[in-house]
Amino acid sequence: MNIQFKKGVLELCALALLAKKNRYGYELVNEISKTISISEGTIYPLLRRLKNDGFVTTYLEESSEGAPRKYYQLTKSGKEMEKELMEEWLTFVKQVNSFIKGGVKDE
Repeated sequence: MNIQFKKGVLELCALALLAKKNRYGYELVNEISKTISISEGTIYPLLRRLKNDGFVTTYLEESSEGAPRKYYQLTKSGKEMEKELMEEWLTFVKQVNSFIKGGVKDE
């Protein structure tokens, strides 16, 4: 997949997954990687930015598999952003699909 396409949708993918449940970074990478090829190094700067922008908060939780894990949780503004981006995405996809299928006429 084109790198620019990926960059544009990774924020939405992360927010959509976090809207379903709190997750730690590696878990997000694994979930997204099932559909879109990404590396761990891609998601952490995004999560840091989402936290700095106030869309997620973090907390540590003990893990039976080693060190405590940092979980990410959507804030109220993060939930609003996820909803807004989802609506924008669905509209955008609909418009692009219409164009690709010949729905847009030359004037």
